[in-house]
Amino acid sequence: MVQMAKVSAELAKDQKQYAQLNRDNGPRPPKGPRGGRGKGGQTPDGKRKPSIHDTLKANIYADNSFELYINGRLTAVDSIEFIPHNVISVDILPEYPMTIAVKATDNADPEKGTEYVDNIGDGGFILKIGEHISSSEKWKAKSFFHGPINGNTESPKVIHTPLPEGWTRPGFNDSKWPSAKVFTESEINPKGPYFEHDFKGAKWIWSEDLKLDNTVLFRATFEGPKPDFYTGR
Repeated sequence: MVQMAKVSAELAKDQKQYAQLNRDNGPRPPKGPRGGRGKGGQTPDGKRKPSIHDTLKANIYADNSFELYINGRLTAVDSIEFIPHNVISVDILPEYPMTIAVKATDNADPEKGTEYVDNIGDGGFILKIGEHISSSEKWKAKSFFHGPINGNTESPKVIHTPLPEGWTRPGFNDSKWPSAKVFTESEINPKGPYFEHDFKGAKWIWSEDLKLDNTVLFRATFEGPKPDFYTGR
């Protein structure tokens, strides 16, 4: 009995030391973006830290190609520049407010504005992220490469406008940009891959001239479910 009591005492001592070691060296709650720690993924300011379960599926289709930025960071790029009918699908971790900025480019000779020698192509862009974010007439759209002027393919001339500095960032002033123009599905005439992806509720958009505007910048900002939903980065 004395021996058993001695073993029990030593075991209790080991368990106490092990528990103390875990308290000293064990994992701690993750730091929030402002350096503080909170319980259950909360930061000291009460905003919830995003997790992998918050990711949203983004489907993007552009004729011919695009670059997509979220809050100033490059997020997705069309992997096949010269084929207009591929869909890019990516998972994103949203941050609100979310400013989406897109450079969409129709395949056009930079000096003539034509494609495939002397043809005039057309553009088109559509996007859907999750269930509540999609392209529409509420977006801003501005052309920065137009041509051939007046559709003249015999003596083609173009207009190039330099892209404004900071156009991908949330604070950029786009108040004087025109609203995006909505086009019908038949006007765009998308091909197979488009119909294999979820674009329900999204609208086809471009700048005013679907055929002669070859590089178009889009911008839109979404506030999200509620102001304190995400902490951001």
